[in-house]
Amino acid sequence: MNVATAPRIAVFGSVNMDLVAYVATAPGSGQTVTGTEFRQVPGGKGANQAIAAARAGGDVSFLGAVGDDAFGTQLRSTLVESGIEVSGLRTEAGASGVAHIVVESDGANSIIVIPGANGRVTDVGDDDVRLIRGSAALLLQLELPLPAVTAAARAAREVGVPTVLTPAPVQELPDELLDAVDLLVANQHEAAAIAGQSDPSRALAPLLERVPEAVVTLGADGAVHGRRGEDPVRVPARPVTAIDTIAAGDTFCGALAVARAEGRSAEAALRFASEAAALSVQRYGASLSMPERAEIERVRTTG
Repeated sequence: MNVATAPRIAVFGSVNMDLVAYVATAPGSGQTVTGTEFRQVPGGKGANQAIAAARAGGDVSFLGAVGDDAFGTQLRSTLVESGIEVSGLRTEAGASGVAHIVVESDGANSIIVIPGANGRVTDVGDDDVRLIRGSAALLLQLELPLPAVTAAARAAREVGVPTVLTPAPVQELPDELLDAVDLLVANQHEAAAIAGQSDPSRALAPLLERVPEAVVTLGADGAVHGRRGEDPVRVPARPVTAIDTIAAGDTFCGALAVARAEGRSAEAALRFASEAAALSVQRYGASLSMPERAEIERVRTTG
């Protein structure tokens, strides 16, 4: 697909420094293990989605906060170097957000997030609304305080900008937020929790009672899209060997937002996003693993 103008995407979300330890098997309670490698990589669900969208072909603005520490300087620079507009990235006194991540040899990971400056984003200002207003979509996650996420979603609704919510870390979601969400993109565990289902395969219909459109990602089994009044669309994942699944979901969501803003069908957008995620899990790190648009298109063309 030839796109004359890159779609404008706004991301209101978290930015963290990821402190990543690689091990054969994660330690249990009270256990010490020897790791194989350590990496310090800029991350955070908001920043990850912003970088993924920018690399997938979007013109991206980021709204959030970093601290006035060394991590904050590095995080801001990483976004700028990724071609992301950062006038909406405020600097708060104190520490930036960090995430302590353990990655096992099969690619599985566990994460502890310490919000830092992210936790001090409690509102949506006039400048934020201005950036949202000029966008084709607003991406949201749940690593910022819930009142701020809700305020951003409602602001987008008021100016006619579609919202895409990734409900992670999963938590109870108020109707006030979901009433302002146009598309919910959840993994199978998040979807099951929000829908009140133990079986993720039964989660889509209950989700569509709360939001008009939803995508449930199923890991190696692909993804399924649902819209009220329409039959679900399912797209399989391309078989790959995963070495690091950090930010695979964020990569999927960022690429999906760009594809949707370009006017692709639900199926075509899912395939584009799935290829982006498949490329990302074959590389280490969060932002470092995300593919460029040309790579995604090449894989889609060559299979």
